[in-house]
Amino acid sequence: MEAVKTRRLKTFNEFYDEGLSRYAGCNLLNLDETVFYVYRTDNNAVLMSNIDGFEAAKEMANRLRQKHGLKWDQVKFRKMGGVQGRSFTDGYGNSHRVDYAPRVNPSKGRRFRGYYDKQGNYHDLD
Repeated sequence: MEAVKTRRLKTFNEFYDEGLSRYAGCNLLNLDETVFYVYRTDNNAVLMSNIDGFEAAKEMANRLRQKHGLKWDQVKFRKMGGVQGRSFTDGYGNSHRVDYAPRVNPSKGRRFRGYYDKQGNYHDLD
């Protein structure tokens, strides 16, 4: 038993800091490859779009704020979105967009959901 070395267990703070540094490193790499847009918060007007990288978006937001004489909280930037809405895959492997009704299903407490197939038939998901 003397040949077995005793390992020191990490404290929770050491474990958390190690995981956080790994996570932050991954996120920083993704931010450099991300496309952003700059917008006004008071009227949601897009001031500039298709800006590559976090630092470039931050710099451009600052320039536009100074150019238009806006306050710090009136100009923000956000990552340009990907897929809008929700979709699901049926049992046959076909992907469909989910449509939401304006009315709420009283028994479930959420909106009615469904999709249209290729033939134009409506299928209820609730």
